[in-house]
Amino acid sequence: MNAPFPTDQASEAGRLPLCVLVAAPRGFCAGVDRAIEIVERALERYGAPVYVRHEIVHNRFVVDGLKAKGAVFVEELDQVPDGVPVVFSAHGVPKSVPAQAEARGLDYLDATCPLVSKVHRQAERQIEAGRHIIFVGHHGHPEVIGTLGQVPEGMITLVETVADVEALDFPDGTELAYLTQTTLSVDDTAQIIAALHGRFPAINGPKAEDICYATSNRQAAVKAIAPSCDLVLVIGAPNSSNSLRLVEVAERCGVDARLIQRADEIEEGWLAGVGTLGLTAGASAPEELVREVIARLGQWREVEERTFVSAEENMRFKLPRQLTE
Repeated sequence: MNAPFPTDQASEAGRLPLCVLVAAPRGFCAGVDRAIEIVERALERYGAPVYVRHEIVHNRFVVDGLKAKGAVFVEELDQVPDGVPVVFSAHGVPKSVPAQAEARGLDYLDATCPLVSKVHRQAERQIEAGRHIIFVGHHGHPEVIGTLGQVPEGMITLVETVADVEALDFPDGTELAYLTQTTLSVDDTAQIIAALHGRFPAINGPKAEDICYATSNRQAAVKAIAPSCDLVLVIGAPNSSNSLRLVEVAERCGVDARLIQRADEIEEGWLAGVGTLGLTAGASAPEELVREVIARLGQWREVEERTFVSAEENMRFKLPRQLTE
């Protein structure tokens, strides 16, 4: 984070209108919409409390809202009492988690994003074909933990960088495949995949990229607006992979960018010398937070809001059968 601008500059800037370029698409993706709806419908059907393993999505505002309705968030199943329903987060879980739930007789709802589940099925098929999987992702991220837990130990290797690819060493004749986390940097992942093909020309990859449509669209939207901006604000959580990638995308366009969770984190001094501000939201951030930011900016400057649309999204995912029957 940069140090706040001097207050005298902020005062001078305060007399100028502020153009706010709002990126579209932004905010909730279909997988996040589905996950939140699963928790809300579970509360309606079963009554409170409904337990949720891990944050349903990486956004404190969303999680706090669901807590107020009766959701209880835990990190592991052993924190869930017997006889209550439990929801698995949108990021996916290792196979051992539903197996543990079934062994205890727990009713569970799987809110894993269908695009993450698709990667899980791809992993299973690659193992069935006798291939060792190289998985491109961020160590410790819940989605990565869930995907690594889909296959037998020792059959999948995590890489995060091109340097990691260069350090790989497999016995001659090893059949290889690669898959990726769904919320990565499009550009960084392309470089890593190119490095994989360079080292292992026969490596097998997915027919279509695993990075989800929402991640790709939001990064493309930031690339489109960033060159016209003096500052880009990204609404998202510090543990949200796709939100962090949006900050990186803006910075690589040569623009100062800041990640914020709520409007009250914005300092007036940030606006010194800023004539055009870019605004976007990660896939777990609701539109309500975008409106909150616009309102706070309006406390200091006259805001001229413009929306830049780079793609249209109309994706919807089905709910689990337990909630529709």
